[in-house]
Amino acid sequence: MTSSLSQAVILITGATGGIGSVLVPRLAQAGSHLVLAARRAEPLQALVEKATAHGASSATGIPTDVTDYAQVEALVAQTVQQHGRIDVLINLAGAGILKPAPQITPEDLERMLSVNLKGSFYTSQWVANHMREQKSGHILNFPGILGRHPMAMASAYCAAKFGVAGFSKCMADELKRFGVRFTLFYFGGVDSPFWDPISLKVQRDKMLSPATAAEAILFALSAPPNAVPSEVVLQPESHQFL
Repeated sequence: MTSSLSQAVILITGATGGIGSVLVPRLAQAGSHLVLAARRAEPLQALVEKATAHGASSATGIPTDVTDYAQVEALVAQTVQQHGRIDVLINLAGAGILKPAPQITPEDLERMLSVNLKGSFYTSQWVANHMREQKSGHILNFPGILGRHPMAMASAYCAAKFGVAGFSKCMADELKRFGVRFTLFYFGGVDSPFWDPISLKVQRDKMLSPATAAEAILFALSAPPNAVPSEVVLQPESHQFL
């Protein structure tokens, strides 16, 4: 790992999920200042303690529901108040549902759009406002492979994740002259708690591991400012989309 992450202020939403639980200790070892957000306070505090034990320059947990605009505003404001800047935003918060389109309820659709699309938009928007002023920053969003390729049973999820890809590319175009970079990750299925509530039978043993996903994120974070990858596509051999 390069020294570029030492003392970097990194805000992570959905930090207690499968990828976050692996990524956070690695960033802590690099000496980053970590601000971790998730809905549940207890696992969040446990992750803060783990980050501190792994050598984070500082670690703070802020319980946050990213679907709530006011809570996102408060999260970003508290981070800036504490550290004076935000160098990196990693939007890992997400939720999934896979069922036939005729069976999608209004509640299903609202949840997919709120967590996956609105949550990522709100955090990106608020953080980008600060990065624009400081004329630097890196925002990492995660459309996943279903934000790039449609799949049967995934209409509501794809609707949200295609939206993430769309708004991120628009923001990237608006903000590039201010030194703000975006990286979109199209992971092709990661074996994480994301899949726990999904009844559709899937081969989780053939998916990407959270550790592999974390390595891809660290690669993007370690790139020099003039070589930040705009897109990272990573799929297990058994789940290839062309």
